[in-house]
Amino acid sequence: MKSFFKFLLASFIGALLALGVFCIVSVIYFVAMIAISASSSKSENVLPESFVLKVDLASPVAERSVEDPFSGLQSNLGVFQLSMGGNSLGIKEAVDAINAASEDPAVKLIYLKANDAMCSMPNMEALRRALENFRLSGKPVIAYADNYSQSSYFIASVADRIYVNNQCFFPMTGLGTSMLFFKDLLDKLGLNVECIRHGKFKAAAEQFIENHISEANKLQNERMLTSIWESWSEDICRSRELGKEQLDSLVNALAISDAASMVENHLADSSVTKIEIGQIVADLFGVEKEKDVKMVSLASYAGQKSESKSKAKDKLAIIYAEGEIVMEGDGMAAQDLCPVIRKVAADSSIKAVVLRVNSPGGDAQAAEQIRVELQELRKNKPVVSSFGEYAASGGYWISAQSDKIITERTTITGSIGVFSLLFNYGNALKKTLDINTENIGTHQHSTFMSMSEPLDKTERAYMQKMVEDVYSQFISIVADGRNMSLGMVDSLGQGRVWTGTDAVVCSLADRIGGIDDAIEEAARIAGLAEYKVVEYPKVKSSFETLMESLSNGGKSALLPEQFKGIERAYSSLNKFEGSKAYARIPYIYEITY
Repeated sequence: MKSFFKFLLASFIGALLALGVFCIVSVIYFVAMIAISASSSKSENVLPESFVLKVDLASPVAERSVEDPFSGLQSNLGVFQLSMGGNSLGIKEAVDAINAASEDPAVKLIYLKANDAMCSMPNMEALRRALENFRLSGKPVIAYADNYSQSSYFIASVADRIYVNNQCFFPMTGLGTSMLFFKDLLDKLGLNVECIRHGKFKAAAEQFIENHISEANKLQNERMLTSIWESWSEDICRSRELGKEQLDSLVNALAISDAASMVENHLADSSVTKIEIGQIVADLFGVEKEKDVKMVSLASYAGQKSESKSKAKDKLAIIYAEGEIVMEGDGMAAQDLCPVIRKVAADSSIKAVVLRVNSPGGDAQAAEQIRVELQELRKNKPVVSSFGEYAASGGYWISAQSDKIITERTTITGSIGVFSLLFNYGNALKKTLDINTENIGTHQHSTFMSMSEPLDKTERAYMQKMVEDVYSQFISIVADGRNMSLGMVDSLGQGRVWTGTDAVVCSLADRIGGIDDAIEEAARIAGLAEYKVVEYPKVKSSFETLMESLSNGGKSALLPEQFKGIERAYSSLNKFEGSKAYARIPYIYEITY
Protein backbone atom coordinates (compact mmCIF):
# COMPACT_ATOMS: atom_id res chain seq x y z
CA MET A 1 0.00 0.00 0.00
CA LYS A 2 2.90 2.37 0.78
CA SER A 3 4.27 1.76 -2.71
CA PHE A 4 0.91 2.62 -4.19
CA PHE A 5 0.75 5.97 -2.35
CA LYS A 6 4.36 6.74 -3.32
CA PHE A 7 3.48 6.12 -6.96
CA LEU A 8 0.32 8.22 -6.66
CA LEU A 9 2.24 11.10 -5.04
CA ALA A 10 4.97 10.95 -7.70
CA SER A 11 2.36 11.02 -10.46
CA PHE A 12 0.61 13.98 -8.83
CA ILE A 13 3.87 15.94 -8.51
CA GLY A 14 4.78 15.12 -12.10
CA ALA A 15 1.41 16.41 -13.29
CA LEU A 16 1.85 19.62 -11.30
CA LEU A 17 5.32 20.16 -12.77
CA ALA A 18 4.03 19.62 -16.30
CA LEU A 19 1.18 22.08 -15.62
CA GLY A 20 3.67 24.59 -14.23
CA VAL A 21 5.89 24.32 -17.29
CA PHE A 22 2.84 24.73 -19.53
CA CYS A 23 1.74 27.89 -17.71
CA ILE A 24 5.22 29.44 -17.72
CA VAL A 25 5.81 28.73 -21.38
CA SER A 26 2.32 30.00 -22.27
CA VAL A 27 2.90 33.31 -20.47
CA ILE A 28 6.32 33.81 -22.09
CA TYR A 29 4.87 32.91 -25.48
CA PHE A 30 2.03 35.42 -25.35
CA VAL A 31 4.30 38.18 -24.00
CA ALA A 32 6.68 37.50 -26.88
CA MET A 33 3.83 37.61 -29.39
CA ILE A 34 2.66 40.99 -28.03
CA ALA A 35 6.21 42.33 -28.27
CA ILE A 36 6.61 41.06 -31.82
CA SER A 37 3.25 42.55 -32.81
CA ALA A 38 4.27 45.93 -31.38
CA SER A 39 7.63 45.73 -33.11
CA SER A 40 5.97 44.85 -36.42
CA SER A 41 3.58 47.78 -36.24
CA LYS A 42 6.48 50.17 -35.63
CA SER A 43 8.47 48.81 -38.57
CA GLU A 44 5.72 49.17 -41.18
CA ASN A 45 6.64 51.35 -44.17
CA VAL A 46 10.05 52.32 -42.83
CA LEU A 47 12.16 51.30 -45.80
CA PRO A 48 14.73 54.00 -46.66
CA GLU A 49 14.37 55.95 -49.87
CA SER A 50 17.62 54.38 -51.04
CA PHE A 51 19.37 51.31 -49.64
CA VAL A 52 21.52 48.23 -50.15
CA LEU A 53 19.69 44.89 -50.01
CA LYS A 54 21.72 42.50 -47.87
CA VAL A 55 21.35 38.79 -48.62
CA ASP A 56 23.04 36.90 -45.80
CA LEU A 57 23.27 33.23 -46.76
CA ALA A 58 23.74 32.29 -43.09
CA SER A 59 20.09 33.26 -42.52
CA PRO A 60 17.96 30.14 -43.08
CA VAL A 61 15.90 29.84 -46.26
CA ALA A 62 13.42 26.99 -45.88
CA GLU A 63 10.43 25.60 -47.75
CA ARG A 64 8.08 27.98 -45.92
CA SER A 65 8.47 31.17 -43.96
CA VAL A 66 8.44 30.80 -40.20
CA GLU A 67 7.88 33.80 -37.94
CA ASP A 68 7.96 32.04 -34.62
CA PRO A 69 9.45 33.57 -31.45
CA PHE A 70 9.79 30.08 -30.00
CA SER A 71 11.24 28.27 -32.99
CA GLY A 72 14.30 27.60 -30.85
CA LEU A 73 12.27 25.99 -28.07
CA GLN A 74 13.32 22.41 -27.43
CA SER A 75 12.76 19.71 -24.88
CA ASN A 76 15.78 17.50 -24.24
CA LEU A 77 15.70 14.73 -21.64
CA GLY A 78 12.90 16.52 -19.87
CA VAL A 79 14.80 19.83 -19.62
CA PHE A 80 13.38 22.78 -21.52
CA GLN A 81 15.80 25.02 -23.38
CA LEU A 82 14.71 28.37 -24.75
CA SER A 83 16.46 30.28 -27.51
CA MET A 84 15.01 33.13 -29.54
CA GLY A 85 15.34 34.09 -33.16
CA GLY A 86 15.21 30.78 -35.03
CA ASN A 87 12.98 32.15 -37.78
CA SER A 88 13.41 31.26 -41.45
CA LEU A 89 12.40 32.80 -44.73
CA GLY A 90 10.48 30.69 -47.24
CA ILE A 91 12.07 30.15 -50.65
CA LYS A 92 9.04 31.64 -52.43
CA GLU A 93 9.21 34.81 -50.35
CA ALA A 94 12.98 35.04 -50.81
CA VAL A 95 12.77 34.73 -54.60
CA ASP A 96 9.78 37.11 -54.79
CA ALA A 97 11.70 39.70 -52.76
CA ILE A 98 14.80 39.54 -54.97
CA ASN A 99 12.62 39.78 -58.08
CA ALA A 100 10.81 42.78 -56.60
CA ALA A 101 14.17 44.40 -55.77
CA SER A 102 15.20 44.25 -59.42
CA GLU A 103 12.34 46.65 -60.25
CA ASP A 104 12.53 48.73 -57.07
CA PRO A 105 14.41 52.02 -57.67
CA ALA A 106 15.17 52.24 -53.96
CA VAL A 107 17.39 49.14 -54.13
CA LYS A 108 20.76 50.22 -55.50
CA LEU A 109 22.66 46.93 -55.26
CA ILE A 110 22.71 43.57 -53.51
CA TYR A 111 25.42 42.78 -50.98
CA LEU A 112 25.72 39.00 -50.76
CA LYS A 113 27.33 37.86 -47.52
CA ALA A 114 28.34 34.30 -48.34
CA ASN A 115 29.96 32.74 -45.29
CA ASP A 116 27.62 29.77 -45.43
CA ALA A 117 24.42 28.68 -47.15
CA MET A 118 21.64 27.64 -44.79
CA CYS A 119 19.34 26.04 -47.31
CA SER A 120 18.90 22.92 -49.40
CA MET A 121 20.64 22.49 -52.75
CA PRO A 122 17.47 23.11 -54.80
CA ASN A 123 16.80 26.30 -52.85
CA MET A 124 20.39 27.38 -53.53
CA GLU A 125 19.61 27.03 -57.23
CA ALA A 126 16.46 29.12 -56.86
CA LEU A 127 18.31 31.87 -54.99
CA ARG A 128 21.13 31.92 -57.52
CA ARG A 129 18.67 32.13 -60.41
CA ALA A 130 16.89 35.07 -58.74
CA LEU A 131 20.21 36.86 -58.21
CA GLU A 132 21.10 36.28 -61.85
CA ASN A 133 17.78 37.84 -62.88
CA PHE A 134 18.48 40.79 -60.57
CA ARG A 135 21.75 41.44 -62.40
CA LEU A 136 19.83 41.70 -65.68
CA SER A 137 18.22 44.88 -64.28
CA GLY A 138 21.65 46.53 -64.52
CA LYS A 139 22.18 46.70 -60.77
CA PRO A 140 25.31 45.10 -59.31
CA VAL A 141 25.61 42.11 -57.02
CA ILE A 142 28.79 41.92 -54.97
CA ALA A 143 29.72 38.93 -52.82
CA TYR A 144 32.00 38.67 -49.80
CA ALA A 145 32.86 35.96 -47.28
CA ASP A 146 35.33 35.50 -44.46
CA ASN A 147 35.37 31.82 -45.43
CA TYR A 148 33.50 30.30 -48.35
CA SER A 149 31.92 26.87 -48.36
CA GLN A 150 31.36 25.12 -51.69
CA SER A 151 27.62 25.73 -51.43
CA SER A 152 27.94 29.41 -50.56
CA TYR A 153 30.49 29.87 -53.36
CA PHE A 154 28.10 28.23 -55.84
CA ILE A 155 25.59 31.00 -55.09
CA ALA A 156 28.21 33.75 -54.82
CA SER A 157 29.72 32.86 -58.19
CA VAL A 158 26.82 34.68 -59.85
CA ALA A 159 28.02 38.05 -58.50
CA ASP A 160 29.56 40.81 -60.60
CA ARG A 161 32.47 40.96 -58.19
CA ILE A 162 33.56 38.30 -55.70
CA TYR A 163 35.59 39.44 -52.71
CA VAL A 164 37.24 37.20 -50.18
CA ASN A 165 38.82 37.92 -46.82
CA ASN A 166 42.59 37.82 -47.14
CA GLN A 167 42.72 35.18 -44.38
CA CYS A 168 40.04 33.03 -46.03
CA PHE A 169 40.03 29.23 -45.88
CA PHE A 170 38.19 27.57 -48.77
CA PRO A 171 38.72 23.84 -49.40
CA MET A 172 37.16 23.18 -52.81
CA THR A 173 37.01 19.38 -52.91
CA GLY A 174 33.92 18.44 -54.93
CA LEU A 175 30.84 16.63 -53.61
CA GLY A 176 30.83 13.48 -51.50
CA THR A 177 28.72 11.37 -49.17
CA SER A 178 29.51 8.62 -46.66
CA MET A 179 27.42 5.56 -45.78
CA LEU A 180 27.52 3.37 -42.69
CA PHE A 181 27.03 -0.42 -42.90
CA PHE A 182 25.90 -2.23 -39.76
CA LYS A 183 25.71 -5.92 -40.71
CA ASP A 184 28.78 -6.97 -38.69
CA LEU A 185 27.42 -5.24 -35.60
CA LEU A 186 23.99 -6.80 -36.05
CA ASP A 187 25.56 -10.26 -36.55
CA LYS A 188 27.40 -9.88 -33.24
CA LEU A 189 24.10 -9.04 -31.57
CA GLY A 190 22.33 -11.93 -33.29
CA LEU A 191 19.81 -9.57 -34.89
CA ASN A 192 18.70 -10.60 -38.38
CA VAL A 193 17.20 -8.09 -40.81
CA GLU A 194 15.11 -9.50 -43.64
CA CYS A 195 14.42 -7.27 -46.61
CA ILE A 196 11.78 -8.03 -49.22
CA ARG A 197 11.99 -5.60 -52.13
CA HIS A 198 11.47 -4.94 -55.80
CA GLY A 199 14.16 -3.00 -57.59
CA LYS A 200 17.86 -3.69 -57.89
CA PHE A 201 18.53 -0.07 -56.92
CA LYS A 202 16.17 -0.15 -53.90
CA ALA A 203 18.89 0.02 -51.26
CA ALA A 204 16.90 1.20 -48.25
CA ALA A 205 18.03 -1.77 -46.11
CA GLU A 206 21.42 -2.35 -47.66
CA GLN A 207 23.14 -0.77 -44.65
CA PHE A 208 21.66 -3.52 -42.48
CA ILE A 209 21.99 -6.60 -44.68
CA GLU A 210 25.38 -6.03 -46.35
CA ASN A 211 28.90 -5.12 -45.28
CA HIS A 212 29.61 -3.07 -48.40
CA ILE A 213 27.75 -1.04 -50.99
CA SER A 214 26.35 -2.98 -53.95
CA GLU A 215 27.52 -2.17 -57.48
CA ALA A 216 24.03 -0.96 -58.46
CA ASN A 217 23.79 1.31 -55.45
CA LYS A 218 27.32 2.62 -56.01
CA LEU A 219 26.43 3.35 -59.64
CA GLN A 220 23.34 5.39 -58.79
CA ASN A 221 25.12 7.35 -56.07
CA GLU A 222 28.09 8.16 -58.29
CA ARG A 223 25.75 9.31 -61.06
CA MET A 224 23.69 11.39 -58.61
CA LEU A 225 26.76 13.21 -57.24
CA THR A 226 28.21 13.68 -60.72
CA SER A 227 24.95 15.15 -61.99
CA ILE A 228 24.80 17.66 -59.13
CA TRP A 229 28.44 18.66 -59.61
CA GLU A 230 27.91 19.08 -63.36
CA SER A 231 25.04 21.48 -62.63
CA TRP A 232 27.06 23.49 -60.14
CA SER A 233 30.28 23.59 -62.15
CA GLU A 234 28.42 24.60 -65.32
CA ASP A 235 27.03 27.68 -63.54
CA ILE A 236 30.33 28.52 -61.85
CA CYS A 237 32.33 28.19 -65.05
CA ARG A 238 29.87 30.28 -67.07
CA SER A 239 29.88 33.08 -64.50
CA ARG A 240 33.63 33.06 -63.91
CA GLU A 241 34.58 32.37 -67.55
CA LEU A 242 36.42 29.18 -66.70
CA GLY A 243 36.65 25.89 -68.58
CA LYS A 244 35.05 22.90 -66.86
CA GLU A 245 38.18 20.79 -67.32
CA GLN A 246 40.19 23.61 -65.78
CA LEU A 247 37.93 23.72 -62.72
CA ASP A 248 37.92 19.93 -62.30
CA SER A 249 41.71 19.91 -62.53
CA LEU A 250 41.97 22.50 -59.77
CA VAL A 251 39.60 20.49 -57.57
CA ASN A 252 41.43 17.19 -58.14
CA ALA A 253 44.76 18.81 -57.31
CA LEU A 254 43.37 20.48 -54.15
CA ALA A 255 44.70 23.69 -55.66
CA ILE A 256 42.04 25.91 -54.05
CA SER A 257 42.55 26.51 -50.35
CA ASP A 258 42.87 30.20 -49.53
CA ALA A 259 42.35 33.74 -50.77
CA ALA A 260 45.52 33.81 -52.86
CA SER A 261 44.64 30.61 -54.74
CA MET A 262 41.08 31.85 -55.34
CA VAL A 263 42.27 35.12 -56.88
CA GLU A 264 45.08 33.44 -58.81
CA ASN A 265 42.67 30.96 -60.41
CA HIS A 266 39.95 33.55 -61.15
CA LEU A 267 37.48 32.23 -58.59
CA ALA A 268 37.59 35.61 -56.82
CA ASP A 269 38.36 39.15 -57.94
CA SER A 270 40.15 40.53 -54.88
CA SER A 271 41.20 39.61 -51.34
CA VAL A 272 40.25 42.30 -48.82
CA THR A 273 39.88 43.02 -45.13
CA LYS A 274 36.53 43.56 -43.46
CA ILE A 275 37.26 47.28 -43.32
CA GLU A 276 37.99 47.34 -47.03
CA ILE A 277 34.81 45.51 -48.04
CA GLY A 278 32.82 47.99 -45.97
CA GLN A 279 34.38 50.85 -47.89
CA ILE A 280 33.73 49.10 -51.23
CA VAL A 281 30.02 48.87 -50.38
CA ALA A 282 30.02 52.55 -49.32
CA ASP A 283 31.63 53.62 -52.59
CA LEU A 284 29.10 51.67 -54.66
CA PHE A 285 26.24 53.13 -52.64
CA GLY A 286 27.64 56.64 -53.10
CA VAL A 287 28.50 57.61 -49.53
CA GLU A 288 31.83 58.41 -47.88
CA LYS A 289 31.85 55.94 -45.02
CA GLU A 290 30.48 52.47 -44.27
CA LYS A 291 28.41 53.78 -41.37
CA ASP A 292 26.43 55.92 -43.80
CA VAL A 293 25.31 52.90 -45.85
CA LYS A 294 21.63 52.15 -45.42
CA MET A 295 21.26 48.38 -45.51
CA VAL A 296 18.09 46.26 -45.35
CA SER A 297 18.08 42.49 -44.82
CA LEU A 298 16.34 40.21 -47.29
CA ALA A 299 13.95 38.99 -44.59
CA SER A 300 12.94 42.55 -43.65
CA TYR A 301 12.48 43.53 -47.28
CA ALA A 302 10.48 40.37 -47.99
CA GLY A 303 8.24 41.19 -45.02
CA GLN A 304 7.47 44.60 -46.51
CA LYS A 305 6.79 43.16 -49.96
CA SER A 306 4.92 39.98 -48.99
CA GLU A 307 1.46 41.46 -48.56
CA SER A 308 -0.63 40.69 -51.61
CA LYS A 309 -2.00 43.87 -53.16
CA SER A 310 -4.12 41.98 -55.66
CA LYS A 311 -7.86 42.51 -55.40
CA ALA A 312 -8.52 39.49 -57.60
CA LYS A 313 -11.19 37.09 -56.40
CA ASP A 314 -9.54 34.08 -58.03
CA LYS A 315 -6.94 32.23 -55.97
CA LEU A 316 -4.06 29.89 -56.65
CA ALA A 317 -3.29 27.51 -53.79
CA ILE A 318 0.08 26.11 -52.82
CA ILE A 319 -0.23 22.82 -50.92
CA TYR A 320 2.99 21.97 -49.09
CA ALA A 321 3.58 18.21 -48.96
CA GLU A 322 6.64 17.93 -46.77
CA GLY A 323 8.28 15.22 -44.68
CA GLU A 324 8.18 11.45 -44.33
CA ILE A 325 4.88 10.05 -45.58
CA VAL A 326 2.95 8.40 -42.75
CA MET A 327 -0.65 7.51 -41.97
CA GLU A 328 -0.61 9.68 -38.85
CA GLY A 329 1.91 11.49 -36.68
CA ASP A 330 4.87 13.68 -37.60
CA GLY A 331 5.73 14.31 -41.23
CA MET A 332 3.36 14.24 -44.19
CA ALA A 333 0.48 12.51 -42.44
CA ALA A 334 -2.36 11.29 -44.67
CA GLN A 335 -4.89 11.88 -41.90
CA ASP A 336 -3.89 15.57 -41.80
CA LEU A 337 -3.13 16.34 -45.45
CA CYS A 338 -6.16 14.61 -47.04
CA PRO A 339 -8.71 16.91 -45.34
CA VAL A 340 -6.62 19.91 -46.46
CA ILE A 341 -6.74 18.70 -50.08
CA ARG A 342 -10.51 18.20 -49.80
CA LYS A 343 -10.87 21.74 -48.43
CA VAL A 344 -8.94 23.18 -51.36
CA ALA A 345 -10.98 21.09 -53.81
CA ALA A 346 -14.24 22.41 -52.33
CA ASP A 347 -13.19 26.08 -52.47
CA SER A 348 -14.65 27.43 -55.73
CA SER A 349 -12.47 30.55 -55.56
CA ILE A 350 -9.32 28.41 -55.92
CA LYS A 351 -8.74 27.85 -59.62
CA ALA A 352 -5.34 26.13 -59.69
CA VAL A 353 -2.98 24.30 -57.35
CA VAL A 354 0.77 23.98 -56.95
CA LEU A 355 1.81 20.88 -55.03
CA ARG A 356 5.17 21.68 -53.41
CA VAL A 357 6.76 18.31 -52.64
CA ASN A 358 9.71 17.87 -50.30
CA SER A 359 9.60 14.24 -49.21
CA PRO A 360 11.81 11.13 -49.29
CA GLY A 361 8.67 8.96 -49.37
CA GLY A 362 7.42 6.56 -46.73
CA ASP A 363 4.28 4.49 -46.21
CA ALA A 364 2.91 3.39 -49.60
CA GLN A 365 -0.64 3.13 -48.26
CA ALA A 366 -0.54 6.71 -46.97
CA ALA A 367 0.95 7.91 -50.27
CA GLU A 368 -1.90 6.26 -52.17
CA GLN A 369 -4.53 7.93 -49.99
CA ILE A 370 -2.95 11.33 -50.66
CA ARG A 371 -2.71 10.60 -54.40
CA VAL A 372 -6.40 9.67 -54.60
CA GLU A 373 -7.40 12.96 -52.94
CA LEU A 374 -5.19 14.91 -55.33
CA GLN A 375 -6.74 13.21 -58.34
CA GLU A 376 -10.22 14.10 -57.08
CA LEU A 377 -9.09 17.71 -56.76
CA ARG A 378 -7.53 17.57 -60.24
CA LYS A 379 -10.92 16.80 -61.83
CA ASN A 380 -11.78 20.51 -61.50
CA LYS A 381 -8.45 22.29 -60.98
CA PRO A 382 -5.04 21.85 -62.62
CA VAL A 383 -2.25 20.59 -60.35
CA VAL A 384 1.38 21.43 -61.06
CA SER A 385 4.01 19.74 -58.89
CA SER A 386 7.06 21.69 -57.77
CA PHE A 387 9.93 19.62 -56.38
CA GLY A 388 12.09 20.72 -53.46
CA GLU A 389 15.05 18.86 -52.00
CA TYR A 390 13.38 15.45 -52.27
CA ALA A 391 10.49 14.17 -54.34
CA ALA A 392 11.43 10.53 -54.21
CA SER A 393 9.59 7.23 -54.04
CA GLY A 394 6.35 8.02 -52.18
CA GLY A 395 7.05 11.70 -52.85
CA TYR A 396 7.06 10.89 -56.56
CA TRP A 397 4.05 8.56 -56.16
CA ILE A 398 1.79 11.46 -55.12
CA SER A 399 3.18 13.74 -57.88
CA ALA A 400 3.33 11.47 -60.93
CA GLN A 401 -0.17 12.24 -62.21
CA SER A 402 0.12 16.03 -61.96
CA ASP A 403 -0.60 18.12 -65.04
CA LYS A 404 3.05 19.22 -65.04
CA ILE A 405 6.14 18.44 -62.95
CA ILE A 406 8.76 21.16 -62.45
CA THR A 407 11.98 20.28 -60.64
CA GLU A 408 15.26 21.87 -59.67
CA ARG A 409 18.37 20.27 -61.17
CA THR A 410 19.66 19.06 -57.78
CA THR A 411 16.35 17.65 -56.54
CA ILE A 412 16.63 13.97 -55.60
CA THR A 413 13.68 12.18 -57.18
CA GLY A 414 12.60 8.92 -58.79
CA SER A 415 13.34 5.93 -56.54
CA ILE A 416 10.34 4.12 -58.04
CA GLY A 417 10.56 0.95 -55.99
CA VAL A 418 9.07 -0.80 -52.95
CA PHE A 419 10.43 -2.70 -49.96
CA SER A 420 9.40 -4.19 -46.63
CA LEU A 421 11.64 -4.86 -43.64
CA LEU A 422 11.41 -7.41 -40.83
CA PHE A 423 13.69 -7.50 -37.80
CA ASN A 424 14.05 -11.00 -36.34
CA TYR A 425 15.12 -10.65 -32.72
CA GLY A 426 14.71 -14.20 -31.38
CA ASN A 427 18.36 -15.17 -31.85
CA ALA A 428 19.47 -11.81 -30.43
CA LEU A 429 17.53 -12.40 -27.23
CA LYS A 430 19.11 -15.84 -26.84
CA LYS A 431 22.61 -14.68 -27.71
CA THR A 432 22.75 -11.49 -25.65
CA LEU A 433 20.27 -12.07 -22.79
CA ASP A 434 19.86 -15.87 -22.62
CA ILE A 435 16.13 -15.51 -23.28
CA ASN A 436 14.40 -18.31 -25.18
CA THR A 437 11.33 -17.58 -27.30
CA GLU A 438 8.48 -20.08 -27.87
CA ASN A 439 5.71 -19.34 -30.38
CA ILE A 440 2.20 -20.75 -30.07
CA GLY A 441 -0.57 -20.22 -32.63
CA THR A 442 -3.72 -21.68 -34.10
CA HIS A 443 -2.26 -22.04 -37.59
CA GLN A 444 1.06 -22.78 -39.22
CA HIS A 445 1.99 -19.12 -39.78
CA SER A 446 0.05 -17.41 -36.97
CA THR A 447 3.15 -15.88 -35.39
CA PHE A 448 5.32 -15.07 -38.39
CA MET A 449 4.76 -11.34 -37.94
CA SER A 450 5.97 -11.52 -34.33
CA MET A 451 9.56 -11.21 -35.69
CA SER A 452 10.86 -13.78 -33.20
CA GLU A 453 12.14 -16.20 -35.85
CA PRO A 454 13.24 -16.07 -39.51
CA LEU A 455 10.69 -16.25 -42.31
CA ASP A 456 10.17 -19.60 -43.96
CA LYS A 457 9.77 -20.04 -47.72
CA THR A 458 5.98 -19.58 -47.71
CA GLU A 459 6.10 -16.50 -45.51
CA ARG A 460 8.79 -14.88 -47.59
CA ALA A 461 6.76 -15.55 -50.75
CA TYR A 462 3.74 -13.95 -49.05
CA MET A 463 5.71 -10.78 -48.30
CA GLN A 464 7.28 -10.74 -51.76
CA LYS A 465 3.84 -10.87 -53.40
CA MET A 466 2.70 -7.89 -51.34
CA VAL A 467 5.76 -5.91 -52.41
CA GLU A 468 5.33 -6.93 -56.08
CA ASP A 469 1.66 -5.91 -56.03
CA VAL A 470 2.51 -2.46 -54.65
CA TYR A 471 5.35 -2.04 -57.17
CA SER A 472 2.97 -2.90 -60.03
CA GLN A 473 0.55 -0.30 -58.72
CA PHE A 474 3.38 2.26 -58.48
CA ILE A 475 4.61 1.85 -62.06
CA SER A 476 1.02 1.87 -63.34
CA ILE A 477 0.45 5.25 -61.67
CA VAL A 478 3.65 6.63 -63.19
CA ALA A 479 2.87 5.17 -66.63
CA ASP A 480 -0.55 6.84 -66.58
CA GLY A 481 0.72 10.17 -65.29
CA ARG A 482 3.76 10.42 -67.56
CA ASN A 483 2.19 8.80 -70.65
CA MET A 484 4.74 5.98 -70.75
CA SER A 485 4.59 2.25 -71.22
CA LEU A 486 4.87 0.01 -68.17
CA GLY A 487 8.10 -1.39 -69.57
CA MET A 488 9.63 2.06 -69.91
CA VAL A 489 8.67 3.00 -66.33
CA ASP A 490 10.06 -0.29 -65.04
CA SER A 491 13.37 0.41 -66.78
CA LEU A 492 13.51 3.83 -65.09
CA GLY A 493 12.27 2.39 -61.81
CA GLN A 494 13.81 -0.53 -59.94
CA GLY A 495 14.28 1.89 -57.05
CA ARG A 496 16.82 4.02 -58.92
CA VAL A 497 17.42 7.54 -57.65
CA TRP A 498 17.62 10.39 -60.20
CA THR A 499 18.55 14.04 -59.95
CA GLY A 500 16.13 16.59 -61.35
CA THR A 501 18.43 17.10 -64.35
CA ASP A 502 18.32 13.42 -65.27
CA ALA A 503 14.60 13.17 -64.44
CA VAL A 504 13.84 15.74 -67.15
CA VAL A 505 16.02 13.87 -69.65
CA CYS A 506 14.18 10.59 -69.01
CA SER A 507 10.72 12.30 -68.90
CA LEU A 508 9.99 11.75 -65.22
CA ALA A 509 9.68 15.55 -64.99
CA ASP A 510 8.79 18.22 -67.54
CA ARG A 511 11.32 20.99 -67.01
CA ILE A 512 13.77 22.69 -64.68
CA GLY A 513 12.48 25.50 -62.49
CA GLY A 514 11.46 26.64 -59.03
CA ILE A 515 8.21 27.20 -57.19
CA ASP A 516 7.73 30.55 -58.95
CA ASP A 517 7.86 28.77 -62.31
CA ALA A 518 5.31 26.23 -61.07
CA ILE A 519 2.97 29.02 -60.00
CA GLU A 520 3.21 30.66 -63.43
CA GLU A 521 2.58 27.30 -65.14
CA ALA A 522 -0.48 26.51 -62.99
CA ALA A 523 -1.90 29.98 -63.65
CA ARG A 524 -1.29 29.56 -67.38
CA ILE A 525 -3.09 26.20 -67.50
CA ALA A 526 -6.02 27.64 -65.53
CA GLY A 527 -6.14 30.78 -67.70
CA LEU A 528 -5.59 33.11 -64.75
CA ALA A 529 -4.43 36.66 -65.45
CA GLU A 530 -4.83 37.96 -61.88
CA TYR A 531 -4.95 35.87 -58.74
CA LYS A 532 -4.03 35.71 -55.08
CA VAL A 533 -1.69 33.03 -53.79
CA VAL A 534 -2.85 31.19 -50.69
CA GLU A 535 -0.92 28.52 -48.79
CA TYR A 536 -1.97 25.27 -47.12
CA PRO A 537 -1.75 23.70 -44.57
CA LYS A 538 -1.37 26.12 -41.69
CA VAL A 539 2.16 26.19 -40.29
CA LYS A 540 2.38 24.88 -36.74
CA SER A 541 4.33 27.08 -34.37
CA SER A 542 6.99 25.53 -32.18
CA PHE A 543 4.72 26.36 -29.23
CA GLU A 544 1.99 24.14 -30.70
CA THR A 545 4.55 21.44 -31.46
CA LEU A 546 5.83 21.65 -27.89
CA MET A 547 2.35 21.28 -26.46
CA GLU A 548 1.79 18.22 -28.65
CA SER A 549 5.10 16.85 -27.43
CA LEU A 550 4.08 17.36 -23.81
CA SER A 551 0.75 15.63 -24.41
CA ASN A 552 2.62 12.70 -25.99
CA GLY A 553 5.19 12.36 -23.25
CA GLY A 554 7.84 14.63 -24.79
CA LYS A 555 10.31 11.91 -25.68
CA SER A 556 13.68 13.03 -27.05
CA ALA A 557 17.35 12.22 -26.66
CA LEU A 558 20.75 13.84 -26.80
CA LEU A 559 23.53 12.04 -28.67
CA PRO A 560 27.15 12.90 -29.32
CA GLU A 561 27.65 14.14 -32.90
CA GLN A 562 29.63 11.05 -33.93
CA PHE A 563 26.63 8.79 -33.16
CA LYS A 564 24.00 10.86 -34.93
CA GLY A 565 24.46 9.06 -38.25
CA ILE A 566 23.62 5.76 -36.56
CA GLU A 567 20.70 7.35 -34.73
CA ARG A 568 19.26 8.79 -37.96
CA ALA A 569 19.60 5.45 -39.73
CA TYR A 570 17.93 3.63 -36.86
CA SER A 571 15.18 6.19 -36.31
CA SER A 572 14.03 5.91 -39.93
CA LEU A 573 14.08 2.12 -39.88
CA ASN A 574 12.38 2.08 -36.49
CA LYS A 575 9.22 3.36 -38.23
CA PHE A 576 9.03 0.36 -40.53
CA GLU A 577 6.67 -2.52 -39.83
CA GLY A 578 6.93 -5.85 -41.59
CA SER A 579 3.26 -5.82 -42.54
CA LYS A 580 3.64 -2.68 -44.64
CA ALA A 581 5.17 -1.82 -47.99
CA TYR A 582 7.32 1.28 -48.16
CA ALA A 583 7.97 3.57 -51.11
CA ARG A 584 10.93 5.43 -49.70
CA ILE A 585 14.31 6.69 -50.86
CA PRO A 586 17.31 4.56 -49.78
CA TYR A 587 18.82 7.18 -47.48
CA ILE A 588 18.41 10.74 -46.36
CA TYR A 589 21.54 11.84 -48.19
CA GLU A 590 24.02 14.00 -46.33
CA ILE A 591 26.22 15.35 -49.09
CA THR A 592 29.42 17.10 -48.12
CA TYR A 593 29.53 20.48 -49.88
